[in-house]
Formats: sequence, C-alpha cells, structure tokens
Amino acid sequence: MQFFPRFAVARMGLPALVMAAAVVAGCSSVSLDQPIESRTWRLASIDSQPVIPSDDPRQSAQIVFDGGAQRVSGSGGCNRISGTYQRSGAQLRIGPMTSTRMACLDASRGQLETRFLAALQATASYSLAGSELVLIDARGQTLAKLDSSNK
Repeated sequence: MQFFPRFAVARMGLPALVMAAAVVAGCSSVSLDQPIESRTWRLASIDSQPVIPSDDPRQSAQIVFDGGAQRVSGSGGCNRISGTYQRSGAQLRIGPMTSTRMACLDASRGQLETRFLAALQATASYSLAGSELVLIDARGQTLAKLDSSNK
C-alpha cells in the first residue's frame, strides 16, 4: 500500500505530529515537562543588563511560583513581593503585584526592584531552557532572564 504525504501525516498521530511541528519550528523554548513552579528564580539580567547577585539572599531579586495557589512571591531586592499568575503553554501573565514598603538604603537596588516589578507585570510569555527562565513582553522582546541554578 502506498501512502501520499497527506495520509502519512494522518497516520503519524497527534503526539508525533506535535513533536514534528516543534522540531520544524525550531521550538526549544517551552517544555511542559519542566515546570516553572517550586523553583527559586533569581534575577540574572534585566533589559539586557546583567544583575550582580547580592551576597545576602534577602537582597536578591527573586521569585517562586506556587502552582497550587497560582501565586508568585519573592523579593524585589529591598521588599517582599507577591501576586498572582496564570500560565498556559508559553503564555504567562504575572500580577497584579503587591510589595511591602520598606525603604531601600541602596538607591541602585531600589531602581532595580522597580524595574523588576515592571518586567514581571509586563510579561506576556516565557521561554525555559534548563535553569534559565526568560520573561518576554507582548511584542516578543526579552524583559528579564532569571536563573534557578545554585550558583
């Protein structure tokens, strides 16, 4: 029996077809086998600028996604932050976010916190590769990169 290409696609089955489409499209970004939940994500860069990590983990901009409650919490570097999130495939919406209102003694850390909160709330999608989470805006521009490795 001879199959024409259109029949070969039907014979592949949905899982194989989806996998083939991902390979053809060069999709290496979102893996549903690698959840973003229950990992501490530390800010590595924002607006293409690297972020120097603090020796004090309480002063590091970082977040954790809680899948059960659909909540995100962490630190902006000066204040505790929290909010909600929704994730579906590669789409990710974060916010609205709330924050404590502690004074930030380091002005540059305060500016970084403001930029981090803005990036979180502007997120429309994400990509994930190993220990790197990339937050992407609605235009497809990278807002921030976060890392979950234990560096």
